Amino acid sequence: MIQSRLGILGGGQLGAMLIQSGIGFGADIAVLESDPQAPCSLYATNFVQGDPLNYDDVLKFGQTVDIITIEKEAVNVEALKVLRDMGKKVFPSPEIIGMVQDKWLQKQFLLSHDIPVVPGILIRDKQELTAQVQRFPLCLKLCRDGYDGRGVMMLRRENDIEDAFEAPSVLEDYVSIKEEIAIIVARSETGEVRLYDAVSMVFDKQKHILDYQLCPARITEEVSRQAADMAIKVAKAMELVGIVAVEMFVTEDDRVIVNELAPRPHNSGHHSIEACVTSQYEQLLRAVFGLPLGDTGIRAASVMINIIGKADIGSNLRQSVISLLTMKDVHVHWYGKKERKGRKLGHVTITDRLIDNALSTAETVRNVLNN
Repeated sequence: MIQSRLGILGGGQLGAMLIQSGIGFGADIAVLESDPQAPCSLYATNFVQGDPLNYDDVLKFGQTVDIITIEKEAVNVEALKVLRDMGKKVFPSPEIIGMVQDKWLQKQFLLSHDIPVVPGILIRDKQELTAQVQRFPLCLKLCRDGYDGRGVMMLRRENDIEDAFEAPSVLEDYVSIKEEIAIIVARSETGEVRLYDAVSMVFDKQKHILDYQLCPARITEEVSRQAADMAIKVAKAMELVGIVAVEMFVTEDDRVIVNELAPRPHNSGHHSIEACVTSQYEQLLRAVFGLPLGDTGIRAASVMINIIGKADIGSNLRQSVISLLTMKDVHVHWYGKKERKGRKLGHVTITDRLIDNALSTAETVRNVLNN
C-alpha cells in the first residue's frame, strides 16, 4: 500500500512499536542505530548500524530512504537539513528537532508563541547557582541530553549545589503541582489535526521516571479544555508534521503550563495501542506517509505501567511478567532489551470499561512486578 520508504533515526522500543504498526500498511522501514541488539533490529526491513548523532552516518543513511523521522531527539540536525535540501522529507523538521534538543531553546520557543511555561533562567555552571540559594527550592534540568529522569534534580539546600550539573542547565521555579498530564497531538502536511485525550502521569519522585499513567486524566472539563487548546496551539506553532507529546503541569489553582515537548512517539502514548481507535504509532505513520489521520477516540479506560529493570543478574522479573499473561485485559509489551537496574524493559496496559476497575487490576500487576 505504501510506496515510500521510511527511515527511522534511533532503534529503541519506540521505533520497534512504530515498525510493528507499519506492518499493517506493508511499509518498508529502515533504521539507523549504533546498538546492534537494539529492539528495532528484530523488526526493521533494513537495520543499519551507525550513530544517529554522526553527520556522515545520517547523511549516508538518509539517501537510501524517501522519508525520515525520529524515535529520539539525539540525532544530527545538520545532516537532516542537507537531506531535506536533497529532496528528502524530514518529519519533524530539523529546526524543530534542534529546538527540542535544548530545554532552554524549548522554553524560549514556547514563550515566543505566548504559551505559558514554568518560569526559569539559564545557568551555565555550578558557580552561577550560588547566587540563587535564597530562592531554593528550585528544579535544575540539563539543557541537553537528559532523558528518563536523567539530568533532572531538585535543589532544596545550599549543599545540593555540590551535586549539580557542571553544564548549561535550566533553573526553574518550584511549582506546586496538582497533576502532571500529557496530550499527544497529530498534524498532517495539509494541516489536519487530531488530538488524543489527556493522560495523568505519576512519576517516581526519586528517579523522575514515569511510573504509571491513567487515561482519562484526573482533571476537570475546564482543565481538559485548557490543555487541549494549548496542545493544539503548540502543534500549529511548530508547523508539525507527525505527532508531538505535550507534557503539562496542572497547578493547585487549575492553571495549565507546558513542561516539555517530545515530537515523536512517547511513553505517555503507549496506552493508545489497546485503549484508542488509532495508536500513536499508526497515527505517526499516517501523518508522514500523507494518509488521512485516524480516529483518536478511547475504546476503554486504561492504566499503563512501565516495567523497570531491577538488576543486571539474578532477577525474576521475566518470570513475573510471564505470569501476567494469565490476567484478563492485561496487555504485556516486552522490549527484548537486556535487563539493567533502572532500565525500561517493557510496559503493561490494563484496560477496562471503568477506570476504577483498571486501577484495581493495576495494583495487582504492580504487586506482581515488585515481588
